[in-house]
Amino acid sequence: MRNKLIQLAETSSLKKDSPQFQVGDTVDVHTRIIEGEKERIQVFSGTVIMKKGAGMNESFTVRRIVNNEGGERIFPLHSPFVARVAVKRSGETRRAKLFYLRKRVGKAVRLAEIRKTPGKREAGDSSTPAAEQPQLAAAAS
Repeated sequence: MRNKLIQLAETSSLKKDSPQFQVGDTVDVHTRIIEGEKERIQVFSGTVIMKKGAGMNESFTVRRIVNNEGGERIFPLHSPFVARVAVKRSGETRRAKLFYLRKRVGKAVRLAEIRKTPGKREAGDSSTPAAEQPQLAAAAS
């Protein structure tokens, strides 16, 4: 349980539209880079391997592989330098921290994409076989 005074002090600094992503998602992190008097946005894309902390201390780690060399970068979630986080792909994981991806190379790094759950079937759904439909109608009357 966190101290309520600390929570009240932090609420003004927290981002209102906090991005919704999970560990295993492939994301594009748009960061503000200030060079002299110019400001530009640089994109770091990769897989989220870890989320930790709470409140102002919340951060996430993104891992990507460029030229067969792995690189990781830690981003504070509520930093003003993180312009936005865009989710490109949702990965299915069974762990909170994906450190095992550091040892993998090539296609072994890929994660399975999350399957969408199908909606409820309606009463007039055509998925019922045609042979069963007359029997159901006869049983109802």
